[in-house]
Amino acid sequence: MDYSEQPVPPSLSRHVQCLWRLRDDAPAPEVQAIYADGRCELIAHLGAPMRLYGANGDSQLQAPLLFAAQQRGPIRLQPTGPVHCLGVRLTPAGSTLVAGARLAALRDRIPDLRELDPGFAAAFAEAAHACVAGHGVDAMWALLAQRAAAQPPDAAIEQALAQLDQHDGDLRIAELARTAGLGLRNLQARFLAAVGMTAKEYARVRRLQALLRSLDEERAEIADAAARHGYSDQAHATHDLSRWTGTTPARLVRALRGDRDGEATLRLAAAFVRGHSGVRAVALGD
Repeated sequence: MDYSEQPVPPSLSRHVQCLWRLRDDAPAPEVQAIYADGRCELIAHLGAPMRLYGANGDSQLQAPLLFAAQQRGPIRLQPTGPVHCLGVRLTPAGSTLVAGARLAALRDRIPDLRELDPGFAAAFAEAAHACVAGHGVDAMWALLAQRAAAQPPDAAIEQALAQLDQHDGDLRIAELARTAGLGLRNLQARFLAAVGMTAKEYARVRRLQALLRSLDEERAEIADAAARHGYSDQAHATHDLSRWTGTTPARLVRALRGDRDGEATLRLAAAFVRGHSGVRAVALGD
């Protein structure tokens, strides 16, 4: 697997976190779980499309061009052939770049970008192909800059996001509102509109990421890591972690630490794809 990220120009840094590229000519055939990280993405499938599995077990092939909106649970994908993807990872405050006022309604969905905005989708596909053809990224930056000019981030929500990131999500929402100088209801409404998930949901994602990092990098026990990251007890952390990842914490920890323990079905297929926010994804065979 070949994964790389390219930083963005400073003029786009409030909207875009990075441009990434993923290529795997012989991907493992197992279903892989991708975990939410509080970022929306624009994705172009330049290789074989992925098969997306729903919570009920139903599946469908993904479209070539996608807008991955905010997710509150794992996304389950299965390669159907050689993988070649180009993606734009948005900042949380830049989530409205393409979806605009429709962002909150798209939560937990990954719609076809062509249905969301046909004109932008065509330009995005052209810029993506130019990137992988060796023609550079200028066309992509120009396309995104044009959209960014019409969608300035909410500065108060940027401040609230910075506070949540600084505290790994372990911050009461009422305190967050006071820090941002907003009333609680105003913060909640503006946060949902700007980010595509509520402040409480984003805080949970950040706290779970911090918990997962402790379990992975420090090999901490679940109880110790839970106490450090503001959970009331181990059961609370276990419940949230299971809901977020779709697997048991014990099974997840074995995968993180590379301990197959004789389980042929447990496979850490792609290690980690790590973004600026920390642990972004773990791929587990079902």
